[in-house]
Amino acid sequence: MSKKILVVDDEQIIRESLSYILANEGYEVAEAENGKIAYSKMLESAYDLVITDLEMPEMKGTELLEKIRELSVQTSTIVITAYGSLETAIAALRSGVSDYILKPIEFDELLIKVNRLFDTKKLLDENQFLKRELQRNTAEFKIIGSSSAINKVFNLIKSVANTDSNVLITGRSGTGKELVAKALHYSSNRKNKAFIAINCGAISDNLIESELFGHKKGAFTGAVSDKDGFIKAANGGTLFLDEIGEMPLNLQVKLLRAIQEREYTPVGTTSAIPVNVRFIASTNKDLEQQIKEGTFREDLFYRLNVIEIRLPSLKERPEDIPVLANHFVDKYRNQMNKKIKGINDKAMRALVNHEWKGEVRELENIIERAVIFCNEDYITQSHLPESFGTGDNISVLPFTGSLEDSVKKYERDIILNSLENNDFNKGKTAEELNVGLSTLYRKLKELDIKI
Repeated sequence: MSKKILVVDDEQIIRESLSYILANEGYEVAEAENGKIAYSKMLESAYDLVITDLEMPEMKGTELLEKIRELSVQTSTIVITAYGSLETAIAALRSGVSDYILKPIEFDELLIKVNRLFDTKKLLDENQFLKRELQRNTAEFKIIGSSSAINKVFNLIKSVANTDSNVLITGRSGTGKELVAKALHYSSNRKNKAFIAINCGAISDNLIESELFGHKKGAFTGAVSDKDGFIKAANGGTLFLDEIGEMPLNLQVKLLRAIQEREYTPVGTTSAIPVNVRFIASTNKDLEQQIKEGTFREDLFYRLNVIEIRLPSLKERPEDIPVLANHFVDKYRNQMNKKIKGINDKAMRALVNHEWKGEVRELENIIERAVIFCNEDYITQSHLPESFGTGDNISVLPFTGSLEDSVKKYERDIILNSLENNDFNKGKTAEELNVGLSTLYRKLKELDIKI
């Protein structure tokens, strides 16, 4: 959408001349003959810039400027003034006006000032966005683990990050799908543009279309002004559609067109707007089953599923549990200013043996809780919920040496325990551990398990 400018001047020839010049530059221009009419227009529609004279009947420019400041901090202002009123213009600058121009108006000078103002505002917006992103804890975007299962994910991210191909991230809730989406974005050539995430299941069906595509004023009850949607906000960057399986069927058609044609149509309009967005979607559902049930479009599935990144569950990478647990201890002891040194053996065994239905998210919550209650050097069994048992069902050697050695010890004990439970049947053991048989054989060799 082009920038909207309101020209306010009681001299018709000035209004019409400015409107003509600005419209030729591609701006959307409206006119008002005094401050009172201008203010009424601003109550009805949002403007990016108001160019106003200072001396006008009904409502002077100075009063209009005060009302603009109260109404919208996003609206920039340029004042038109005669040489004799230059002091008034300078006073206006001190109170927040963006610029001024003297009568008689030099149109080239005005265009330079308007274009420069919008260019500067764009740079400031981008700088503020980048500053917000840099202020975030970079660990938030870091995927933790060293298992073969998670290394496959790392390799996929590295391979596809710098492409514009759409990606579908699958996996159970809590496995870190949004982290992967952020890793893809911040490893790509779009990293200096916006990363916008929308949870398709968290917005009501009657609002999600407007939130995604934006709307024009009057498009529906309550649409009192134009609104940009998430797709426009992500222009040049990445749009992450979390839980895409929750998107209403009727909206899937419109999304498919936006992806295919690289353009979208706001609610209440018929004009398509071009957009440059990379689409990343995620789901914890079986979309192919939803296709069979008629609740998800097959054409949208194949359009999104150019590349699939499947996130393994913690059951598939138990060797990463100690690494993750220690990472979260570091995170929360720093936040809470505690001097916890780590997790003792018994507590770590309980964590490794736990069935993580909530995956990594549940593990993080448990560690955060443990750090809150721990006032000792090490997190112990007493700091974990009672549902974690004693942690004694597997005999694991205590932590000695490096973390890598300790992780291997835990992994070895987990595999041996599973083999014993399944009478050393490798097929059943692989099934119980939710790994391929070839992976199990490789682990037996790596960990020197002879049976």
